[in-house]
Amino acid sequence: MERILVVNPNTSRSCTQGIEAALAGFAAPGLLRLEVMELPGGPPAIVTWRDWFSVAEPLCRLVEREAAAAYVIACVSDPAVEAVRMATRAPVFGALRSALAAALARADRIGIIAMADASLPRQRRALAAMGVESRVAGHIPLNLGMETLTDPVAPRAALQETARTLARMGAEAIILGCAGMAGHRKAAEDAAGVPVIEPCQAAAALAIQAVVSAR
Repeated sequence: MERILVVNPNTSRSCTQGIEAALAGFAAPGLLRLEVMELPGGPPAIVTWRDWFSVAEPLCRLVEREAAAAYVIACVSDPAVEAVRMATRAPVFGALRSALAAALARADRIGIIAMADASLPRQRRALAAMGVESRVAGHIPLNLGMETLTDPVAPRAALQETARTLARMGAEAIILGCAGMAGHRKAAEDAAGVPVIEPCQAAAALAIQAVVSAR
């Protein structure tokens, strides 16, 4: 089980490839292998509450048949994290909660760039669960589809302008609110002038720490 399984709960191949690219720098001798996969039969993107709930049982079944030292649910709405924790004794990390932990470790006030208006209630749920709503300077949706977000060019200007807006609102660190934005982290950071957190990287770092510290 010398791997950490990173599961993209949607079926967007471009999103999965972006996650793989974001995690490529985590490969190093002596560390566990990060293996990225899509959830078979998942929705094209986790946009609505129906999408969010629909992946719970498939994720549990995947974890039950795919042994790993730790698991990352690579969606910035943290779908089914609680359910998956009931299906395995290995540690399970949600991308959003991991990103919040990383951002709040670096800044007092944070901003979030969400995928869409429909993402906001699910992300607010995680903020409330962690008791950190008061530390959010801004929470702005792009309202762009997954295939647009994963394009190397199409969403960049909107992402950069939103990052600048959040910095002007007082955000001292910014979270990319969809795994499809992974390829734009540095561009957003350069535009905003504050740290920008890519959630799958944040979750992978916590997963590696959990497994290595338990050895």
